[in-house]
Amino acid sequence: MAKVIQLEVTPTPPKLGYKRARKKKELEKKGQLNLFRQSEPQIHHLPSRFTPFEEALTLDEQGNPGAQEAYLKAILENDSVADAYCNLGILESKNGNASRAFDCFTKCLKLEPRHLEAHYNLANLYFEVNDYKLAKLHYEIAAEIEPEFPNIYFNLALVYALNEEYKDAINALFKYKELVPEDEGKKADNLLNGLQRTLKNE
Repeated sequence: MAKVIQLEVTPTPPKLGYKRARKKKELEKKGQLNLFRQSEPQIHHLPSRFTPFEEALTLDEQGNPGAQEAYLKAILENDSVADAYCNLGILESKNGNASRAFDCFTKCLKLEPRHLEAHYNLANLYFEVNDYKLAKLHYEIAAEIEPEFPNIYFNLALVYALNEEYKDAINALFKYKELVPEDEGKKADNLLNGLQRTLKNE
């Protein structure tokens, strides 16, 4: 028969808690290249495929409030300065800063006297402040620069009507209708009918 040997049972030592890994201070041994060295993060500015003005315009079209600062940057970097002033004027006008808007549009025109959008926007601004004579002047200049831009004629018709120049208003509305698709031209019909009735009653 086999003999049973009794083994002495030693108690299991208590388990120690987990230990988190820590960043090693010296990953590189002397004389060896460390392929895993971590350096401080750096921000590298890649060249943009857009000019400062194009970046500002993109922000503006997205409704980003940073557009205003971006247009100022474009002006400082001498990139499409007249256009930047013009668009900055629109933002100032939307923000209720009429005097700043006037300043921007006039700076644009100082740089580029035949700037279509500046004349058109300046006319709109004069219209908003009820200066119909100056609004008329700038709409007429805009029409000379770009005779195929329909919105000029619609707004010009409104100014003519307010100045009681009804024949000119009617002619401007006919020009507007000639330049836009038929369904868009219908919005001028009520105004046109009203002006024609007014002219008959004179």
